[in-house]
Amino acid sequence: MKLIGVYDYTVILTYLSLASAVSGMVLAQKEMFTLAVMCVFISGFLDAFDGIVARTKKNRTEDEKNFGIQLDSLVDVIAFGVTPGVICYFIGVNGFVGIALEFLLAMCAVCRLAFFNALEMNRQKQEGGGIAKYYRGLPVTSISIIMPIVYISKFFVPENAFIVILHIMLGLTAFLFVLDIKVKKPDWLKILRLKK
Repeated sequence: MKLIGVYDYTVILTYLSLASAVSGMVLAQKEMFTLAVMCVFISGFLDAFDGIVARTKKNRTEDEKNFGIQLDSLVDVIAFGVTPGVICYFIGVNGFVGIALEFLLAMCAVCRLAFFNALEMNRQKQEGGGIAKYYRGLPVTSISIIMPIVYISKFFVPENAFIVILHIMLGLTAFLFVLDIKVKKPDWLKILRLKK
């Protein structure tokens, strides 16, 4: 029996990121918010290395490369566009404005990733592959760092203030996803001192 898709080591981190994101939504529904937010962070950590792992396979076909780009973006929509909003909803961002902001985050993540995919496929054709040096707009994975930092404020401010902070985080992050600014792409191997 043959399955469509790619299931080798080049995409394992992406699938694990998806598992973490889904776990985050389930944990939020069970009101285990700290663990749910950690799942968003774990998805971001896995996403930082999935491309590095994928590029270690030297004989990937163009179809496998394109599948990887699409898979990564689809998982990113769930992990960084949907999961943070679901977590915020269960924390208490569930009024009309809150739900609108959760939708806005998901919509801006989808728009940013669709834009990225179109640009990335064209760039790879023109440049013959390689890694882009800059993002346009704040990468959606940035919420995996922003959300845990914002979540820490829960332990220092009243609950109402924390809910307001979450509203601001959702709106501001969504806006930055689609704001046309250049953001330097981090070299995670260099940052972690795994290469010079």
